[in-house]
Amino acid sequence: MSKILIRGAKVLGGEPQDVLIDGGTIAEVGVGLGAEGAEVIEAGGKVLLPGLVDLHTHLREPGREDSETVLTGTRAAASGGFTAVFAMANTFPVADTAGVVEQVYRLGRDHGYCDVQPIGAVTVGLEGRKLAELGAMHESAAGVTVFSDDGKCVDDAVIMRRALEYVKAFGGVVAQHAQEPRLTEGAQMNEGVVSAELGLGGWPAVAEESIIARDVLLAEHVGSRVHICHLSTAGSVEIVRWAKSRGIDVTAEVTPHHLLLTDELVRSYNPVYKVNPPLRTERDVHALREALADGTIDIVATDHAPHPHEDKDCEWAAAAMGMVGLETALSVVQETMVETGLLDWAGVAARMSFKPAEIGRATGHGRPVSAGEPANLTLVDTAYRGSVDPAGFASRSRNTPYEGRELPGRVTHTWLRGKATLVDGKLT
Repeated sequence: MSKILIRGAKVLGGEPQDVLIDGGTIAEVGVGLGAEGAEVIEAGGKVLLPGLVDLHTHLREPGREDSETVLTGTRAAASGGFTAVFAMANTFPVADTAGVVEQVYRLGRDHGYCDVQPIGAVTVGLEGRKLAELGAMHESAAGVTVFSDDGKCVDDAVIMRRALEYVKAFGGVVAQHAQEPRLTEGAQMNEGVVSAELGLGGWPAVAEESIIARDVLLAEHVGSRVHICHLSTAGSVEIVRWAKSRGIDVTAEVTPHHLLLTDELVRSYNPVYKVNPPLRTERDVHALREALADGTIDIVATDHAPHPHEDKDCEWAAAAMGMVGLETALSVVQETMVETGLLDWAGVAARMSFKPAEIGRATGHGRPVSAGEPANLTLVDTAYRGSVDPAGFASRSRNTPYEGRELPGRVTHTWLRGKATLVDGKLT
C-alpha cells in the first residue's frame, strides 16, 4: 500500500496540519511534512476527522436484499464518512445465533468498504420470550458485544433483567428500543396537537420514557450497561440525565433526523416522514440538541433504515417506518450542531467516532488522529452546500426525508486502514 500525504487539513477542526499515512497506519502528523513518492491530497480548508462509527445501522442482509445488502450498505457508509457500522439483528433469519452473526461479519469483511460489527438479538426471533444465544454470539468469530431487539422493545422486565445480567459477565451492553407496546397500539405519529388535528393515532412520549426509566433502574440493580436507542423526547433526556447523576451505567443515542425534523412535516402525509420513534415536537428537538451538546446524550447514530420504493410509495397507514441516513448524517449534524455553535468539530468527532467506538468496543476505530494509530479517516469539505439528490446514493434504497433540501458539508475522502474507499466524493 502506497504512502499518502494529506496536506493542510484542519485536524478535528483545529490548525492546519499534514498527516502522513504509510500502509494502514498514520506515520506522522505535523506541519511541512514531506514524503518522497507519496500520493498528495491537497486538503486546505477541509476538516479531517477519525473515521465515523455508526452504532445503529440496518443492512437488511440476510433476507431483505431488496432493501439493502451488506455491500450496498457499506458503500453508503463509506460515502458518508463511516469506517465502521454496527448491523442490527432484525434480519430474516434474525441474527440470534452465532451462525447468522458470523455470516454478516464475513460479508462485511469480504466487501471491505467499512468494518461491519453485527449486533445480536436479545431474544429468540425478536419475540421477547426467551433469551437468544448471547454467549455463543459473543464467543463467535464476530465477537458480538452489543445486543438489541431493535424494531421491537424488550418489554418484559424479567427478560430485560436476565439479559443485563448475562452480558455483564463479558462486558457487553443491551441496546434498548424503548417503546411500551401497549401504549403505542395503532400509533402512526407523535401524540400531540398535530396528531389530533390529522386524526392519526398518537404515539405518546411516555411510551418511550417509561421503558427508559425502568431500564436504567434495572441496570443500576444489576450493575450492568444499558444503551438507549434513538432517544427522541425531552422527558427521556431528563430521565437519562438523572440516571447519570446517580452513577448508573447508561448511554444514549440520538438520530440526525430527530435533531432536525418535527412532526409538523407529517401534515404532508408523505410516508418518507414515517419513522420509529416518530418525529417529535420543536421542543423535543431543542432538548435533544442541548443534551447532545452537554453530553447527556452520548452519540449520534443514524438508524439507517432502508426500504424498497413500494414500501414507502403508498398511503401513510400502510407505509413502512424508517429513513436512510448514512450518507446525510454528518451534514445534518453540521447544520444542527456545528453551525448553531452547540458543538465544534472535536465535539462531533467525540460523538460520531470516539464514543460510539467505545460503547461498541470497535477495535481500531474511534482513535486519535496521531502517529501510530490506524489510518481510519474522513476528510470533509465543510464549506460545501448542496441539495440532497437520492439518485446519487450508494444505498439500494432512496427513502430519505432530505430530498431537494440544501445541507452543508460533503465527505470527499474516506480511508479504511489506509485504503481509500472514497476519493473526491466517488467510491473506489
